[in-house]
Amino acid sequence: MQNAAVIGLGTMGPGIAATLARAGMTVSAFDADPAKCAKASEGFAAAAAVLSALGVPDRATRGIVVHGNLSQCVADADLVIETVPEDLDLKIQVFREIEAQVAEDCILASDTSGIPITRIQAGTLTPSRVIGMHWSNPPHIIPMIEVIPGEMTAPGVVTSMVQVVRRTGHLPIIIRKDVPGFVENRVLYAVMRECLDLVEQGVISPEDLDACVSWGIGYKLAVVGPMALLDMAGLDIYAAVGGYLNKELSNRSDVAAYITERTSQRKLGLKTGSGIYDYTPERIAELQGQRARKLVAVRKALQA
Repeated sequence: MQNAAVIGLGTMGPGIAATLARAGMTVSAFDADPAKCAKASEGFAAAAAVLSALGVPDRATRGIVVHGNLSQCVADADLVIETVPEDLDLKIQVFREIEAQVAEDCILASDTSGIPITRIQAGTLTPSRVIGMHWSNPPHIIPMIEVIPGEMTAPGVVTSMVQVVRRTGHLPIIIRKDVPGFVENRVLYAVMRECLDLVEQGVISPEDLDACVSWGIGYKLAVVGPMALLDMAGLDIYAAVGGYLNKELSNRSDVAAYITERTSQRKLGLKTGSGIYDYTPERIAELQGQRARKLVAVRKALQA
């Protein structure tokens, strides 16, 4: 595959497009929001600068082309990646529009954070070529991509997707069963649920919780994964502690009021200047640069 189209230029699209272009693919992009199309070049440039800092070889043959409509964007695509909002009906609608305009062997990949691929496939005319390609944010820095076959995904599509991921220099992780949230987000949201519960109960402040997780389990898990950590700690220790602790952990199935109260007030985080914490525009720019530099440093250290 040589020609890729990225549909959606919000949080993930620019970084994905820049990573594919860096790997030597010809990349087209589109978003239904003209404002996002207009700002896309800034996102491409920022991601490219980070990739340069990481030492990722630049095999780009041309710049990323942003098109004014979907038809132009997907016209010659071998691979289409959708990164539109997390709405099943919207994703199906986008794929149905794309199906009528691409070649029969064009692969349709979804960057959904957790909608089962089988549900997306069910709404398409050619489900065998639909597959999940879940990038982590920021996509040009986090070097792991979940590859999720749906129940109807053809084996050859899985093989091709793994090859594309490896071409970008990222690590393909094949998810064996198409469950909601796949693996990364199921683990992440279990952690988030417990963290929110602890803060909501007044056990710890948001600031101290962030420090505890970053310098405690986060520090270890960057080097030793959970299964390896069990062996390192000892399965007998886990059995003993889990025997009394597991029943104390949060098992709520709704979203914590700590979050819903803020979302109802449009306190959404960085994008609105207020969420768990408050931010000025200057502080947002400072944090984004600082976090990118730290993630680059960590990735370099782990890959050394």
